[in-house]
Amino acid sequence: MSLHDPNTDPKIMSQLASAASTLGYEIVDVSGFFELIEGQAKDQKSTIGTLRNHAETVEDATKHVLDVSAKLRDASEKCLESASQTVQSVIESDETSREMAAWVSDLSERTETVSSTLKDVSKNNTQIVSIARHVNTLAINAKIEAARAGDAGRGFSVVADAINDLSQQTSTAAVQISDNVKSLAAWIMSVAQDAKTVTENAAEVLKNAEKNGENLFQMEQSLKDSNRRVEQIVAEAERMQDAVHAFNPSLTGIDQAASITTDGISKATKRINKLIDTSEALVQANAALGNAGEDSEFFTFVQSTAASISSAFDGAIRSGKISEQDLFDRAYVPIPNTNPEQVMARFTSLTDAILPQFQEPALQLSDKVVFCAAVDQNGYLPTHNKKFSQPQGSDPVWNTANCRNRKIFDDRVGLKAGRSQEPFLMQVYRRDMGGGQFVMMKDISAPIYAAGRHWGGLRFAVKY
Repeated sequence: MSLHDPNTDPKIMSQLASAASTLGYEIVDVSGFFELIEGQAKDQKSTIGTLRNHAETVEDATKHVLDVSAKLRDASEKCLESASQTVQSVIESDETSREMAAWVSDLSERTETVSSTLKDVSKNNTQIVSIARHVNTLAINAKIEAARAGDAGRGFSVVADAINDLSQQTSTAAVQISDNVKSLAAWIMSVAQDAKTVTENAAEVLKNAEKNGENLFQMEQSLKDSNRRVEQIVAEAERMQDAVHAFNPSLTGIDQAASITTDGISKATKRINKLIDTSEALVQANAALGNAGEDSEFFTFVQSTAASISSAFDGAIRSGKISEQDLFDRAYVPIPNTNPEQVMARFTSLTDAILPQFQEPALQLSDKVVFCAAVDQNGYLPTHNKKFSQPQGSDPVWNTANCRNRKIFDDRVGLKAGRSQEPFLMQVYRRDMGGGQFVMMKDISAPIYAAGRHWGGLRFAVKY
């Protein structure tokens, strides 16, 4: 087996260049996958964080519901107790009312009996008056007869006088009794009438009391039902609180696992990016040795075109078309109503006038060429190829694919292309075409200078 000097063996150099290019392709492809996974992991971690916030909100709300429910339960129990006491009072009052109504009804019956008795007394008293008058008449007649009898009738006359006097007193007493009986009868009738009215009112009161008792009973039952429901609410709130408490440790575990996963993916991505840098360094070294392979003409074109743009920028400064300060302006002004957002710089109008004459011919070199555009050190691309400089429409996905001018590409590839001061740089990356579509690309770039200062770089993208 013989050893070959790689500097003199084109076959080995070509194999090395091909291997380096293939390695770069595979690493970038894996890197793109990891970037996708990292984005999803970050989204999941963010979602978990949002879920944790929601869980804390639910926990706080559950505590509040539990507190309010407990207060509501206490108030319901007090209300139920008060209603029960009221119902009992009404029942007792109803019994008292019934007893009173019965007593009044009995009084009414008794007054009727007394009234009947007084009528009988009045009749008897009338008879007594009549008898007294008759006795008085007899006494007068006896006295007359005694007077005729002379001395013999004198004793009988004394008796007649006594009888007459007694009949007078009896008559007077009978009249007084009659008057008293009449007054008593009138009072008894009044009492009877009042008793009747009271009885009727008592009956109405009892009727209303019965209705009120029924209403209060129904209210008591409703309060009991409400109290049972409140107890159920409290029980469910307690169950919810227990569930949230039980869920928190699991959520914490998921959050920690997501954090570990995200950190692991982030570290893996950084290591892959270092591998990308290493693979690009291999390609750079091969190209520097003159083994750029099929891309050699592209390297030559990019370097010469970047030099021509540098000369054009110098000429614009010398002629006064733009000041050095404006050419290195980094105050990007957003263009209103653009999605994705586009921005302007003070040198954008100059690049629109100068760059197309250098950038458009690049598209004729090969069918593999996708674009050729200059970017400043921050990745700002002021003037793109015409096919990628369409006016924006209403569809952000279409805009992403067709309106790529006046945008800042501050990703890894864009920033390295704009900031590298190596004679040339080749990077492999996945180009976002919008709508979740990606294309594997080679990005060949060379630095652009103006007034002796590094302005940015010329990017030349080729399909893999």
